[in-house]
Amino acid sequence: MTGRAAELADEQGYFDRAEEHLRRRMAETAALADGAADRAAARSLRALSREQLARLGDSTAVAVGRIDAEDGERLYIGRHLIRDEERNILVVSWQADAAIPYHQASPADPHGLTRKRTYRCEGNTILDFSDVLFGELADAIDSHLLGELARRRDGTMRDIVATIQAAQFDLIRAPMDQLLVIEGGPGTGKTAIALHRVSWLLFHNPDRLNADDVLVVGPHPTFTRYIGQVLPALGDADVALRHVGQLGPEVPRGRDEPAEVAALKGDARMAGLLARALDARIGVPEPAERLMVGNRFITLPGPDVAAALTDSRAATLGYAQRRTLFRDKLTELVAQRLGTGPGRLPALDNLVDRLWPQLTVPAFLRDLLASRDRLLAAAADQFTAAEVTLLHRRGADRLSQEHWSAADLPLLDEADALINGVRRRYAHIVVDEVQDLSPMQLRSVARRSATGSLTIVGDLAQATGAWAAQTWEEITRHLPDTLPVAIRPLRYGYRVPRQAYAFAARLLPVAASTATAPEVVRDGPSEPVVHQVALTERAGQVAAVAMARAGEGAFVGVICPDRCRREVETALAANGVTWRSADRGELGGAVNLVSPREAKGLEFDAVVVVEPEAIVAEDERGHRMLYVALTRTTATLDVVCVGDPMPLTAQQPETVRPKETVDAGRHLVPLADYVANRIRATLPPSHWEEVLTLVRDRLTAADPSDPPGA
Repeated sequence: MTGRAAELADEQGYFDRAEEHLRRRMAETAALADGAADRAAARSLRALSREQLARLGDSTAVAVGRIDAEDGERLYIGRHLIRDEERNILVVSWQADAAIPYHQASPADPHGLTRKRTYRCEGNTILDFSDVLFGELADAIDSHLLGELARRRDGTMRDIVATIQAAQFDLIRAPMDQLLVIEGGPGTGKTAIALHRVSWLLFHNPDRLNADDVLVVGPHPTFTRYIGQVLPALGDADVALRHVGQLGPEVPRGRDEPAEVAALKGDARMAGLLARALDARIGVPEPAERLMVGNRFITLPGPDVAAALTDSRAATLGYAQRRTLFRDKLTELVAQRLGTGPGRLPALDNLVDRLWPQLTVPAFLRDLLASRDRLLAAAADQFTAAEVTLLHRRGADRLSQEHWSAADLPLLDEADALINGVRRRYAHIVVDEVQDLSPMQLRSVARRSATGSLTIVGDLAQATGAWAAQTWEEITRHLPDTLPVAIRPLRYGYRVPRQAYAFAARLLPVAASTATAPEVVRDGPSEPVVHQVALTERAGQVAAVAMARAGEGAFVGVICPDRCRREVETALAANGVTWRSADRGELGGAVNLVSPREAKGLEFDAVVVVEPEAIVAEDERGHRMLYVALTRTTATLDVVCVGDPMPLTAQQPETVRPKETVDAGRHLVPLADYVANRIRATLPPSHWEEVLTLVRDRLTAADPSDPPGA
């Protein structure tokens, strides 16, 4: 047996021994409930055993790596702590302080280590291992990391315990008491860092944080399913995982809405409109209110009823709670008139309903949007008449028939908080792809925060849609301000191969000229392939390329604009291709059909991008959407198109707004950015000097007194 084979056998023996003790611990945990003295204790122990078994019961290897210290001490690092029968530690948790050198050691700072070993396993069987020998190597990106990045995907995100890099680890263990902004380009590991940070915070703050005290918010259902197994694999199965459309009451959905209406509904001014509209539903009492009590009338003086109304209105409670308070005050007034408690009076109920009507959230919002008069009154001086017209719509005849748009959901959530109060708050909240959220969606997140502790994740260069953020301040100003804000950028891009990223990065000067591109750490298997075809051949070519990539064993994402969707589906079906559709929340077959928006946050071995010009045309910030689509791959990239595979001139750069060029004294930099971007997007570098010379000549030849365009 060779030296390496013998060492591999020794390591496998250690893994087998550790697994035996892990299974013993699982059996002991499962047996706890059986020995309980009474039923209540059994229930508690059963719940405890389920939680512990969830942490221990996966089929992954007992360890992901090993560290050897200069003093000869050796530690195995895994997802869970494992001890032998004498309580000696066999494997330490990746979250333990003793494991910190595993995540932070580098050639520049070995943290007292001589070796860092990482295992490649199938189940608990070691297939191979790789070593970083400190003092001998100078490459900070080890071979195991590169091998892990190249491993085939399967439709779900994997944990990164074995490959956490030092800069990522610093963010994972950052203090809890802050609003942490993790920003980074495609493939920098933002999402994985945020999820592992949740597990780290739970491990190190048991007195402050339980799993059900944490909320993770994603951009869409496909994304939440994609990341859904990461935290359970780390032993944290009870963390609440929601997509942004699940923040609010459950209502029938599917209403289509014009873009300008959806954008207006995302405006933070809508919160004030809803509050004013709800307050306006409270009535004004008569000068004297007469109630039938038994066989006689009693009179409640109008000023007394008004005072009860005013006091209840001023309470810092939800609308429904204040209504109950108002009813209690009226009951006291009636009792004073009768000299005894009145019991339940239909007349009193009628008075309360007239002055303070009972409202459900959907009924309130439907009635508001269907009434131009109510909208105008609630708009006050905060909305124009044209904006009120945009908001106004005919409601369904029956509330059960009302369907709601995606832009309505944050309004329903706001109304729910106003009427019923905030139903659930969390000690820590993670929000992914936060750069796309509207102010009203951010308010939905903010009201669920009990402490102000948040981790928000995104990339401004990938911001799309009506409320695409240009700065982090645009986002954080709508979130709790009780804790300090820390913005932490990620430098290295691990997932996207260098060839694919170089192709996509040509969009950055047009899509986001101020963005800093990540430093890509690895090469892919090939250069991107552009398949430029006739219109009648496009869909068939998409099917052929997808089949070829799937035939190579790749997990394929076909990123297709709406304009081309039907023809691609038809071609896939005609060629006998079975595919999953992300618009139904599916992901995981060999071929997956995904819209550009649904592709955010996802990754595939092979990506086929259909008709870049159509992707650009379908979104207000289409170049950013195309940038997202082109950077979803971990290996190969194919572009199938009739038009331009890299449309750089169809839109003005998103980072330049016309108002920024008005005052040249203050806005010279954006103006220069705009001119430079137009030249860069239109001409090859060999012509830049010639064009700049011509521009200089035109400027110096013009009469300064001539009006622009003369």
